[in-house]
Amino acid sequence: MRRTQQKVAQLCSAGAPAGLKSCATIVLVALSLAACRMSGAGADPVDSMIDHAVAIQTSLAHDKMDGVASNATAISNDAASLGKPAEKIVAGAMALQTSKNIGDAREAFGQMSEALVAYLDGQKRKPGNGVRVAFCPMKLKPWLQKDAAIQNPYYGSEMLTCGSFRQ
Repeated sequence: MRRTQQKVAQLCSAGAPAGLKSCATIVLVALSLAACRMSGAGADPVDSMIDHAVAIQTSLAHDKMDGVASNATAISNDAASLGKPAEKIVAGAMALQTSKNIGDAREAFGQMSEALVAYLDGQKRKPGNGVRVAFCPMKLKPWLQKDAAIQNPYYGSEMLTCGSFRQ
C-alpha cells in the first residue's frame, strides 16, 4: 500500500498523464487497484479451492451442511478458471453445490475430492498451509484436511476418526 501511495504522489506531482483529467482520478485508480490486491483478486485459484474444500470437509465431518453449497460454488468457479485439466473438479463441485441432503453431499464431496487430489498430484503440487491428504478406507476416497486428528467427512460422527493421512 505504501508503494501505491508513493506512486500516486509521483504521478500527481508530475501532472496527470494523457487520458486522466486530474490527480483525483489518479488517486481513485490507484486506490481501486490497491483494493483489488487486498481483497484477494488474483489469488491462486488452487489455494482457494483447497481452502474451500477444507471448509466443506469440516462441515461434513460435523454432520452439517453449513456453507457446503457456497464453498462448492467457489470451488467450481476456481476450477473453471484452470480449464480442461480441472473439468472433473468442476463437475464434482457442481454436484456438491446442488446436493439436497448430507448423504448426497458426501457422495458429491467424494467425487470432487478425488478430482481435486488427482489434479494436485498431476500438477505435482502439495496442498500446503498445514493441509494434508487423508484417505477413508471404507469409501476408498481421499479428502483434504488441516493436519490434526482425522475427522472423516464421509461418515461424520458415526466414524469420525476412521481414516489416515497419506504419506
